[in-house]
Parts: sequence; C-alpha cells; structure tokens
Amino acid sequence: MKRFVSCFKVGRACLPATGICLAFIFTVLLNYRAYSQVIAPQNLEKLHKMEDSLVASADSMYEAFIPDTRIELSERFVRQLVRALKIPSSYYYPFDTLSKLINIIPADDNNFRIFNWEITPSNVTKRYYGAIQLPQEKLKLYGLLDYTEEIGKGGEDSILSNGKWFGALYYHIMTTEVEGQKVYTLFGLNTASPISNKKILDPLIFTEHGPRFGAPIFGVASRNFPRQRINRFVLEYKKGVQVSMNWDKERNVIVFDKLVSLGNDPSRKYTYVPSGQYDGFKWVGDTWIYQQDLIPVTILKDGDAPEEEPKEK
Repeated sequence: MKRFVSCFKVGRACLPATGICLAFIFTVLLNYRAYSQVIAPQNLEKLHKMEDSLVASADSMYEAFIPDTRIELSERFVRQLVRALKIPSSYYYPFDTLSKLINIIPADDNNFRIFNWEITPSNVTKRYYGAIQLPQEKLKLYGLLDYTEEIGKGGEDSILSNGKWFGALYYHIMTTEVEGQKVYTLFGLNTASPISNKKILDPLIFTEHGPRFGAPIFGVASRNFPRQRINRFVLEYKKGVQVSMNWDKERNVIVFDKLVSLGNDPSRKYTYVPSGQYDGFKWVGDTWIYQQDLIPVTILKDGDAPEEEPKEK
C-alpha cells in the first residue's frame, strides 16, 4: 500500500479533503484487488519494484542527451521488461504507470497484449520496438524487430513475421474472423520517413510458427500485382499533415481521410493531403470492403452560408 500514500503528497494534483482524491483512491484499490487475486503477493511486490525501474529506464531512453545512446538504452529497457514479464502471471499486471510512457494495448478478446514504443536515435531517424505477450503462466513473448527500411515499396504486399516487422506505434486493435480463424487488424502510425508519414492497417494472425503480419482481407487490388489483393493497407501522406484513421462505432466502419496530391502527381505520396472527404472499410463476410465518401460533405456555392448547428436545449 506504500505506492498509494504518495497521492496525498502531490499538492495541486490531489487534495486529501476532496471527493476527487477519495474516488481516485477507491478506483486504484479496486484495480489493486482485482489483479492481486491472480498474482501471488510476493510476485506483485516484485512487479511493483520492476515497474518503477522500467519507468526510470523509459525516461532515459527517450530523453538521453546524446541521441546515439538511445538505442543502447532502449535495448536495456527491453532486457528489464523481459525480466519483469518472466514473473509468473505477469500478463495480469496492468503496468499502469509504465503505460503512460509506452503503448500497452490488449486485444479486445484478451488473447494477447502488445508493448510498443519508438525512439529517435537522430534528428532524421526513428526506430520502432514492440513485443507481443500471450496470457500464459510461463512467459510466451514474441519480440518485434523493425524491418521498415528494408520493406520499401512492397509494404502493402508483404507477408511479414515478428522478425521482419512493419514498425509502427499501435493505437487500436480490431478482432474479426475468417474461416474460423481470428484475424486482428492493428491500427498503427509510422513516422520514420523524413518526407512522409503512414497510417497502417496491419492484419495479425497467430500460426504454429508464431505471429504473421499481413493477410488478403482488404477488398483492394494491389498496384504491383493487380490480380491480387493487398495484404495490408498503408495510407501515406505529407509530413506535418494531420490524417485520421479510426474505428467509428456508430457507423460500424473504419473511417479515414480521403487524400489527394497537392502536385496532382499520384506517384508522389509525400504530396498527399486530406481532401475534406472521408473513405473507409466495412467488414462484410470475411473482407474489409472499401467504402467511398462515407461522410457526406456539403460543397457551398459562392455567397452561401453554412447551416448553423442546432442549439442544445
């Protein structure tokens, strides 16, 4: 319980006399009791201490004054993380504090979770790291090795593995099923290129040989192999431009910005910017079917005024 006493010492962040602090303490205690029932007390204490060390190491690998040392510090962080995850039942430990520094994303069916982060070894390079943990008593972990630079123009067509991975920071996971096998669509962002960014939909399937990335579940023909479907969807666009790609619960579809080339040259993806319209994918049967113009856009004539939003009563 020592970890919770510090709440009363944070000053403005938490006041002991307020209901907000009490509600926070109550929530933390509930979470603590939930996973303490699964993890042995001595292992829980070990995980608390190791999480503190991981947080310190994560700060170092992000903020190292000499950028060249960030790879070494990140690899040290990996070794610490593996040691922590080797503790029995570590899968059920949430790493709440660490999750504020790196992405820790569980699948919605809780069949795995992904630890994921990026570092910047220089002003012009980025490197992605990741690991997939399965919910087993004895650690089952797949490390993800960034293969982005070697993929080149074959990003949409490649079938990859955890040893050759299209590096990205994941922010959402969708679970679907094809012929009785679960396929997880990972939503990711890759900003490693100095001239463009990429939003990615990457299918993940677990095979007897481990994770496999890429599957022909998109109803889109490959530009390199027109008779075949793409194995992952890559939305590439101009550096510094904001592009969205998210799951829309109300419409039950993936929605993303429709892009156009500023220079009217479709071959130069680094010139692509949002057009103001939205396309997407809808899951039909066993395929993500491409949907155009999902959200109607009203084009105003000169002199027309936009309709006012209805006022709340």
